[in-house]
Amino acid sequence: MKKAEKALRIIEALKKDYPAAECALHSQKDYELMIAVRLSAQCTDERVNLITPALFARFPSLEAFASADVAEVEEMVHSCGFYKHKARDIVLACQMLLADYDGRVPDKMEELLKLPGVGRKTANLLLGDLYGVPGSVVCDTHCIRICGKLGLTDGTKDPAKCEEQLRAVLPPKESSDFCHRIVLHGRAVCTARKPACSKCRLAAFCDSFLKQEE
Repeated sequence: MKKAEKALRIIEALKKDYPAAECALHSQKDYELMIAVRLSAQCTDERVNLITPALFARFPSLEAFASADVAEVEEMVHSCGFYKHKARDIVLACQMLLADYDGRVPDKMEELLKLPGVGRKTANLLLGDLYGVPGSVVCDTHCIRICGKLGLTDGTKDPAKCEEQLRAVLPPKESSDFCHRIVLHGRAVCTARKPACSKCRLAAFCDSFLKQEE
């Protein structure tokens, strides 16, 4: 079975288990999603969702974040880890949105990558979730790990290479939702420590599982 055909079958299987392909991070505004994704680096989405309600209440506008005392932001996001870098990036990025982008998260990859703390993973998520840009492939740890097991990639751990390889096999319009569903699957079934292969709908397509069965 060719990878593109396998990808289509995997997409349909994931849709049955996870019909709502939603980002696990909670936000109501475009810049709030940008901030939440920055906080999620090396941190769980659950932890971020515990922190952001108070953070967004304390700084209820883009202007409020742009003029925030970085030390206060550090204190509020401390439990997310790497809090000094994250707090600085949040404030600087919000200042840049006001100064250079009319207070709006940009809708182009090259512009997003200019924002402090925004890499390709964050940019792809913002493009897919905010603007529905086709071909937005978000290569987080779940995506990299599971797509390697499935044989959709060559097992690379490099996010950029994983993104490139997935772009070659995923239908552009399905890419963003596929990545969200893979994250959900990685939490519910194909966990890193103990994958539940016996109840995995993707087992029939999984190179890793099929090799174990030989």
